[in-house]
Amino acid sequence: MMTGKVVLVTGGSRGIGKATARALVAAGAKVVITGRHQDAGDEAVADIGGEVHFVRSDVASEADIERSVAETVTRFGRLDAAFNNAGIGEIAGPLHKLDADTFESMFDVNVKGTWLCMKHEVRQFLKQTEAGRGRGGAIVNCSSILGHQAIAGSGHYTATKHAIEGYTKVGALDYAKDGIRINAVAPAVIEDGRLGAGKAPQVFKDYLLAKHPLGRFGVGKDVAGAVMFLLSDHASFITGASLQVDGGYMIE
Repeated sequence: MMTGKVVLVTGGSRGIGKATARALVAAGAKVVITGRHQDAGDEAVADIGGEVHFVRSDVASEADIERSVAETVTRFGRLDAAFNNAGIGEIAGPLHKLDADTFESMFDVNVKGTWLCMKHEVRQFLKQTEAGRGRGGAIVNCSSILGHQAIAGSGHYTATKHAIEGYTKVGALDYAKDGIRINAVAPAVIEDGRLGAGKAPQVFKDYLLAKHPLGRFGVGKDVAGAVMFLLSDHASFITGASLQVDGGYMIE
């Protein structure tokens, strides 16, 4: 499915990113993961095994993103696909209680970070095409069910995920003629993700669990499977889509 492909996974040292990197390596891909903490990255590389490399990088920094793409190419010779997974979030309360500092940090990482990743990944895909080294590429952005609807108290986070959905659609239109496909995954609550593994009150987690018809939260490998499908040639006629990985949460 991914044999020989070179894939960049941001936020790949834990949670969904790490699960996806593990699945990609198991499927024969060469993977570069990024994250802000060297120790966590080194531990992830040792745990995943195989052809995986860590680059310390903050997606809010354009220089870091550009360097991550460059190191991927230096290490493995090219870039075929990317999963833009890095993000932050919290359920912080009603809009009038939210603060500007949290707005700036969340939009810097989730929105600006995703756009900058797409920018430099696409540039590398186009460079490879111009050099006669294949055509196109595939990108998956990590959205959320909150890119499609809302939960009270999640103002900044919900806004960032709606923005990611928008960038995904625009990117898909901008680069379809170049053979570059851009899609998103939209998970519900993931047990080993930020909310599922976080410190939210149990009563709130119970409320969320009841909204998943399959009767459980997802796990990282549930999202990993969807990401791998969208990055693979099996999804060659899919672009601009947002695949819900939600245990039925969005059924209405």
